[in-house]
Amino acid sequence: MPELLKPVCLEPVLRNKRSHRNEKSVYRNEDDRGTTVKNCTRVTWFLLLGLTEQAGLKGILFALFLFIYSVTLTGNLAMITLIHADPQLRTPMYFLLRILSFIDSSSCTLNTPRLLESFLTSSQSISFAGCVVQMALMTLHGTAECLLLAIMAYDRFAAIYHPLLHHTIMSQSLCVQLVATTYMASVANSALLTGYIFKPLYCGLNIINHYVYDVPLVLQIAYADIAKAEAIVFSSSALIILFTVTVILVSYAYILVTIFRMHSLRAQSKALSTCASHLAVICLFYGTITFTYAQPSSHSSMEQNKVVSVFYTVIISMLNPLIYSLRNKDVKPAPKRRCLDMLPS
Repeated sequence: MPELLKPVCLEPVLRNKRSHRNEKSVYRNEDDRGTTVKNCTRVTWFLLLGLTEQAGLKGILFALFLFIYSVTLTGNLAMITLIHADPQLRTPMYFLLRILSFIDSSSCTLNTPRLLESFLTSSQSISFAGCVVQMALMTLHGTAECLLLAIMAYDRFAAIYHPLLHHTIMSQSLCVQLVATTYMASVANSALLTGYIFKPLYCGLNIINHYVYDVPLVLQIAYADIAKAEAIVFSSSALIILFTVTVILVSYAYILVTIFRMHSLRAQSKALSTCASHLAVICLFYGTITFTYAQPSSHSSMEQNKVVSVFYTVIISMLNPLIYSLRNKDVKPAPKRRCLDMLPS
């Protein structure tokens, strides 16, 4: 995952990190390394420095993110309940949207309470095992959202390119199989990456200048050669992003060709409005990732990475249900229909 104000204790932390790295480079053979491992203190817990150390901002940020967290949970849980309860929303698109809302609410619950806690305490500590679990769940949710957005793009392709066969192509059983495959692939990817991230020895330095366990920052404090772990993380992430982006681009290429071939402006407008919400969510999700990782490291700062990370881990989860409810003609009247159905005849 991809920081507001620099903590006053950051400079000694960076000094310790430089000393830590220099110390690692001294040992050239296995005997020296083995002696060092025996003499070092293994890390049993990690310390997070949080989003900001300025006391004046903590109260304001706590109230702001508590509000965002409440809106996120309310919006996503309402979307899940509404889609489940309304027969008119029992379509492949809304089945997948319900899964997306579940992922967003779970991801937000994983990250936001720890962020809120950081505004109430000067720093946070977590056990080594707790860090492993947190990292595994974050990776699982990130992978699942990438894959699900690709499946949703394919569903939009089927709806526009094969409108008469849409429900046959995207049958209920196929949707369930795709979601099950998404979670199995996400669990496998999470287990692989977490295993390689925490396989190196962690010894001595245990301070992370962030409010979440960002993979690059965790690997930086490893007391071992991390080249293999970095290669695995990069290869796995690149493979997933390449696959999902390819599916999305190919799906929307066919969608655009189909729309341009339509002779009615009304049909074109209806087809575009069908894809508008999904396109907005894709632009938010992949736009944030691109902004975070595509820029040169010399141009990015820890503070900037924290700000982008907040948007990625907290804000997008709040915006997704708002985008789908405000931009969707099927979702907006659904609460009214449910209220009318509940009234006695």
